Amino acid sequence: MAELHDLSPSKGSTRPRKRVGRGPGSGTGKTAGRGQKGQKARSGASIPAGFEGGQMPLHRRIPKGGFTPLNRVEYQVVNVRVLAELSDEALDPTILAERGVIGSARKPVKILGDGELDRAVKVEAHAFSGSARSKIEAAGGIASVIGADDQA
Repeated sequence: MAELHDLSPSKGSTRPRKRVGRGPGSGTGKTAGRGQKGQKARSGASIPAGFEGGQMPLHRRIPKGGFTPLNRVEYQVVNVRVLAELSDEALDPTILAERGVIGSARKPVKILGDGELDRAVKVEAHAFSGSARSKIEAAGGIASVIGADDQA
């Protein structure tokens, strides 16, 4: 049985380390594969990523764009089509979260107008698109905005 000290790589799977700077006969003598002069030919040369020789680098030449608004409200969106599939007569964020339509009852909900509604439903949400509000009211339902009463 082979012992650990008997193991060796398969023939042809490895090659010897390239010994640079070992005379003209080696093929990598004199400049040791670094080309002629220049910063990269010197010892200790390390050039940071994005460095362009002192020229103003591209990532600083190009203007920054856009900004992130601090008070952005990220709504959980629900389409009218989804409301039509639910059997409830009154829908609010708590019920929508229980049915698995939205992820959390704590985050604001916006109703969008994709789909049709064939029955009257009372919907409470933080925001409605114009088409969603008109479809809910055309079916005989009520679209009430949560928090709108507090501001009045």
